[in-house]
Formats: sequence, structure tokens, C-alpha cells
Amino acid sequence: MAIFLNPNNANFNEAVHSKIYVDKTGLIEYTNSVISTTAKFICNSRPRRFGKSMTADMLCAYYSKGCDSRELFQPYTISSCSTFEKYLNQYDVIHIDVQWCKDQVENINEIVNYIKESCMHELQNEYSDIDYTGIISLSGTLSKINDETGHRFVVIIDEWDVLIRDNANNKKLQEEYIDFLKGLFKGSQPSRYIALAYLTGILPIKRTMTQSALNNFDEYTMLNPGPLASFIGFTEEEVKRLSDTYNIDFNRIKKWYDGYYLNHQHVYNPKAVVSLFTLGVFQSYWAQTSSYESINSLIQMNFDGLKEAVLEMLSGNEVKM
Repeated sequence: MAIFLNPNNANFNEAVHSKIYVDKTGLIEYTNSVISTTAKFICNSRPRRFGKSMTADMLCAYYSKGCDSRELFQPYTISSCSTFEKYLNQYDVIHIDVQWCKDQVENINEIVNYIKESCMHELQNEYSDIDYTGIISLSGTLSKINDETGHRFVVIIDEWDVLIRDNANNKKLQEEYIDFLKGLFKGSQPSRYIALAYLTGILPIKRTMTQSALNNFDEYTMLNPGPLASFIGFTEEEVKRLSDTYNIDFNRIKKWYDGYYLNHQHVYNPKAVVSLFTLGVFQSYWAQTSSYESINSLIQMNFDGLKEAVLEMLSGNEVKM
């Protein structure tokens, strides 16, 4: 079985059969509405433990030709949408988990080539009747397959910004990685072979790179969640329903975990909420998922003056956002 091409639905199947699963399949209705349009390039930036990987697994399970997910999605919101059958398991999906890929190479400088060569190998095995003479890139392989077959691809990159965050001082690696992403997504040819591109990460993609690196992506962040607001974390109504199910005082939950306000609705961190209902103890679960050192490195990057803002607040002043 291939690693990157056409994943099965095992990960999402595991998620929906966990003790607590909150239906976020409505997101698929939105991605279906933009598939094969100029809005098909999406970057969804979220903090840690906000369900980024689960969302990527959900999209893979829905679009991938590598599985039959009709019964899996039948109990959930997307099954009642008019586009459910139209796009269900109809695409070649390339799923790249950059964090996982880091563990597959001895030298981090080899990671971009590892991703490129692995994806090319799997694609060329799947479409083995095509002549790939002279093709040296993943984008070239996708373009060749599209020219020969007319097939378009769904590309999902989970934790796209790991190399930007964890290897901030390795400029050569970052330039190589950015060039790889530009070749894959930017320009008129990628628009022909990409049906949908969905990237998840912590950092905003347009502010991380040069101005024109990937400016064809629509970016949805915690500050500007757009139509994805209700799919980023748990909404207040969802938490209220869980509080009724587990008989835990909602007002106390709100006091502890009501941390975000997106598009006129309160949003809760899924990790904190699920841990509360699973363990039955009020704790700062979100803060336990990362070290100060990793947060400090992001502060030092000083995106949008973050470092200065933190210093201002530590000194007792207020900062308007």
C-alpha cells in the first residue's frame, strides 16, 4: 500500500469511533463548493491541539480513491448535503504529513527530496503506462498524468510549517522547501492538475514566505476564520451538549476553557474539552501539550510585532489587537 497516494480511511474511522467525536464534516460541504475553482487553494492555520490532523484525515477519507467511505460518513452532516455523492472517493489524494516525514530521514536536509521522490515513485507506479522520460519533479509528474488522463488531484499537507518553525536557522532548507511548494501550487499549470489543495499549520502561510510565494492561497486563521469559523475548535453549543451528556456544570467549563471568539461565536480548545470529559478533572490541558521553548521560538519570530506586544503586556500595559 502507498504511503502518500490515496490513503485509506483508517485514521478517520478511529476518530469517529473514539469516546468523544464532534461532527465537523460540514467543512467538506465548503471544500466541495470550491473544488476546481479559483478558491481551491486553502490554508487553515490553527494553534496546537485544534484538530488539524483529524481534519486532514477526514478530507482524505472523503476524497481518496483508496477507500469506500460512504457508510463511514452516513451518520454525519455531510451525508445530507447535495454534493455528498458527487465527490465521495472520486479523487487521487496525496497526503503529506511533514512532521512524520521528518522522522524518516537521517539528515533533515534530505526531507524535501524524500517527499518529492516518494510521491513521484508512488504516482508513477500507479500510472505506469505513461512515459515519464525527462520528468524530474513532483509537479512535472502531476502535470504529465493530468495531460495524459485528465485526472486532477487533491493535495493535503498536514503541518506544512514544521520546517519553518523547527528549522528557522536553516535558510538553505527553507528556500528549498518554499521552492518545492511554489512548484507544486503556483502558476497556471498547477491550476490544471490541482482540484483542491488543503494545508494545515500553526503559522500563516503568506506572512512566513516572500510576498508572492503562495499568494494564490486563501488563508483562514484564528483572527480571520472566514467560513471555517465553526470548524475550528468546538463551538459553545457543542460544548453545552457534551456538558449535558457528561453531567458537568457548563458555567464552570466556560470559566475554565472559553478562550476564543471567532465570527461572533465562542470557541473552545478540543484537547482541553475532550480531556475534561474523559478524565473528569479541571486542568490546563492545553498548556501541557507544548514546552515554553517551542512557544518562545514563535514569539521570537515576531510576526505582526508579537514579541513587542508580549513585552508590553508583561510590563503591565494593554495592547489593542
